[in-house]
Amino acid sequence: MAKRGATTICDVARKEVLVQLDDDLVARLDRLARKQHTNRSELLRRGALAVLRADEIDQADQELRAAYRRLPQDPAVVEAAASPAAATAPEW
Repeated sequence: MAKRGATTICDVARKEVLVQLDDDLVARLDRLARKQHTNRSELLRRGALAVLRADEIDQADQELRAAYRRLPQDPAVVEAAASPAAATAPEW
């Protein structure tokens, strides 16, 4: 429950999940948690979100590739865009 003036808006309902990890992984998570001033559970939540986001990005990439296979980009459009880009590119 949120307190007045607290930075937390509200408590999020959570479900406890049993995850089996080897001793080395647990030790590494604990070291990182101490370094980041957080706890193992928070690191695992962040990791789960990162995996889900990576999958969403992968799905979007696959959909984009499929769209280009269905309707390839017009070479004339690519060439028209490349000409001004090449003319304005810095000479590094």
